[in-house]
Amino acid sequence: MRKIDQPKRWNLSEFWTHSSCGLFLGTLFFVASLTPTLIPRTFLTQGVLSGICFAAGYGIGVLCRTLWRYMELPEPRASFQHKLGLAVAVLCALVAATVLWRTAEWQNSIRKFMELEPVASAEPLQVSTVAAATFLSVVALAQLFRFVFGFISRTLRRFFPRRVSQVIGFAAAVVLFWAVANGLLVRYVFHMLDASFEEYDAFIEPERLQPTEPFKTGSKASFLKWNELGRAGREFVGSGPSGSDISVITGRSAREPIRVYVGLRAAETTEQRAKLALEELKRAHGFDRSILVVITPTGTGWIDPAAIDSVEYLHDGDVASVALQYSYLSSPLSLIIEPEYGANAARALFVQIYNYWTTLPREHRPKLYVHGLSLGSLNSEKSVELLEMLGDPINGALWSGPPFENKLWRSVTENRVADSPAWLPQYRDGSFVRFMNQEGSKLPPDAPWGIMRIVYLQYASDPVTFFDFRDFYRMPDWMVGARGPDVSPELRWYPVVSMLQLAVDMAMATTTPIGYGHVYAPEHYVDAWIAVSDVQGWSAGQIAQVKRHLAQKIAADVAEAGEETPGANRGG
Repeated sequence: MRKIDQPKRWNLSEFWTHSSCGLFLGTLFFVASLTPTLIPRTFLTQGVLSGICFAAGYGIGVLCRTLWRYMELPEPRASFQHKLGLAVAVLCALVAATVLWRTAEWQNSIRKFMELEPVASAEPLQVSTVAAATFLSVVALAQLFRFVFGFISRTLRRFFPRRVSQVIGFAAAVVLFWAVANGLLVRYVFHMLDASFEEYDAFIEPERLQPTEPFKTGSKASFLKWNELGRAGREFVGSGPSGSDISVITGRSAREPIRVYVGLRAAETTEQRAKLALEELKRAHGFDRSILVVITPTGTGWIDPAAIDSVEYLHDGDVASVALQYSYLSSPLSLIIEPEYGANAARALFVQIYNYWTTLPREHRPKLYVHGLSLGSLNSEKSVELLEMLGDPINGALWSGPPFENKLWRSVTENRVADSPAWLPQYRDGSFVRFMNQEGSKLPPDAPWGIMRIVYLQYASDPVTFFDFRDFYRMPDWMVGARGPDVSPELRWYPVVSMLQLAVDMAMATTTPIGYGHVYAPEHYVDAWIAVSDVQGWSAGQIAQVKRHLAQKIAADVAEAGEETPGANRGG
């Protein structure tokens, strides 16, 4: 009978001796994780990031040593390995402690460009504590996987050769862990989150009163009930400027803007909700306006007020906009759980609006634009089939904070003019698509446009836009050459670590001040809409007045919400 090997126990006395390579690489990764990327970090996010990076480096080092031994290559004597391990441990501790004290300087290099107060200390002791706890959690999970893998392979060794049983055991452990994480944890947690977001969406704020004007969505004359619009829908419909508000700021006569929003509770299917949106827009005479904007919201259904307020001011309220909710979840969760649902909803709405719009006389119908922020940008981009519009194209698109998965954005960026930076590319002559940031576009305002105008509004400090899984092994183009105006010059690329840094940055992208990261400022939306919708007849003073007013309005809304960080929680 074949002897069954006993499981190898975790021996702390062998830790330094057998993990020198892991400690060395882990420390290098830990040190690299302290360097700046795009978003300022708190001690908690820095500690979690550093712990994960140390675990990644440690794991790679241990794997390298395991492969060395597996190939039966020569090794130093045990006594030498023990001394080497202790020397490496002491050296790594000194290096980590020394570099930790530079963390505040690196973080301040980001804060300076975002006009934030510098920090006196990055709290190295707290960072180290959180990092250690994170690393130990990862090690515990790895040991659990190792135990399951060993148990399965040892059991199978009664029936299969040793290496065959190890391969099967490893594969079975991976499948088991994935099934548990995906089936029991992820789906259960997401189900709870979905129910929680749905309750939050249904809550009617006492200060948000049902509109009385018949043309407004949610009024008694509307096809849509006020309590079915959802929290984001009621905010969108009830918070926009009136015609008189616009006139006071611009000194010009203005109309009442039309805003149509269809919540998830309005009908059973996406197609039914899209048809409701069209009928409500027709009821409110939205096709009689000069500008019509089809908006794809973020995951929760939220629409950035800075984006739609700005176009309404610039066109004297002669604007109709329509949006369709497709999820209760925040954008990251919506993208993970239902990645195609948002795109299908955006497509359904666009088809309804576009097909009706094409039946109208060209000289009397409104100019048609599409807009989306973040995940809304991704789904809005997917909703528009350029080839089907060749005979009758829409007038343009404004997509802000485009996620790195936007296919058209990626294609245009990768095929940019050679000497233009990846964080603000120029595509051909700029007549079809342009990129804008805090400083506007690289092209002069009077550069000629084609029939359709597409503008991507993006900040160089937005990790949602510039994250890429390929950063794991290669330096991204946006780090080559001159940096963006809001990016630290101290930023460097490191294999593996930079991708993990940017992943954490994505989670914190809406905690920046307005006008940085993933929080887009109204004054930049104004410039973008001027380019997209061909605003004419405005003086520089009038435009500056609109920018000041919108900036003050957003600042007041943030202050009223009591948010500590100026840009916190603005987004989906």
